[in-house]
Amino acid sequence: MSLDLTTSSRSRTSRITEFLIEKGLLVFASISIFTLGAVFVFLLTQAYPFFAQVSTLDFLTGTQWAPAAGFFGVLPLLVGTLLTSAVAALIAIPIGIGCTIYLAEVAHPTIKRYLKPVIELLAGIPSIVFGLFAMLVLSHFVQAVFNTGTTLNGMVGAIALSIMMIPIMVSISEDAMNSVPGSLREASLALGATKWETIKGVVIPASLSGIVAAIILSFGRAIGETMTVLMATGSARQLTTNIFNPMETMTSAIALDIQEVARTEIHYNALFAVGLLLFILTFVINLAAEVILKKFREAYE
Repeated sequence: MSLDLTTSSRSRTSRITEFLIEKGLLVFASISIFTLGAVFVFLLTQAYPFFAQVSTLDFLTGTQWAPAAGFFGVLPLLVGTLLTSAVAALIAIPIGIGCTIYLAEVAHPTIKRYLKPVIELLAGIPSIVFGLFAMLVLSHFVQAVFNTGTTLNGMVGAIALSIMMIPIMVSISEDAMNSVPGSLREASLALGATKWETIKGVVIPASLSGIVAAIILSFGRAIGETMTVLMATGSARQLTTNIFNPMETMTSAIALDIQEVARTEIHYNALFAVGLLLFILTFVINLAAEVILKKFREAYE
């Protein structure tokens, strides 16, 4: 009888604990959603006075960003942001995936024990350090190799961004590859496949959702990065698709101008319009990531 009462009491305590944990997690999730909504509303209210004076079409299609002269076309900043991020992704993806395959499937445990922390250490370095490295060292290397006219340009920023993307990509992709059941590898090897055929035909397809998530998350960091691109890209407010030209991104424009304009000026509200566009762009990328992940996950299942 006493044992039944003790068991019943423990069961009741367990249910109460699970209930409190569930409600606590619900509160934290609600706070996150509320914060996201509050940021969006704040950006929208601050940007509204700008859109009351400048049409959205002129803002999105204008080819000049010169607020002092009354030109508020965001296209040069948008192209600069997407171009540097895309080139950075093209550089970082093969290097990141190669590092991941080596660490997860090839490297000796001793080498892996030392190499992985070194790669992950890159994620903890402040972005201003990458900016200084890009401005003082990388810029001269890029100028010498590509014979560019200026030391600071989009390529310098893209290479610096790619270095910042690799640790995120490697960390998440390696976790995805390590989560592939060993039985799948053993089955492939038992059927006569080589190690590299197993990696190509079994491990990579099985972990593809994690690899895609790693690429998209690192791309999102590249789009939102401020200090590195501010110091490396030359901050030239011109519309160009040549990665070797100086350019400016949306984040660096906000960082440069926000301290210099009065809150009563339309320029101030225009910066929030740029921030709102950046917010929507990031949201769309994350939404696309969810769709892609769902598609790959269903294909694997």
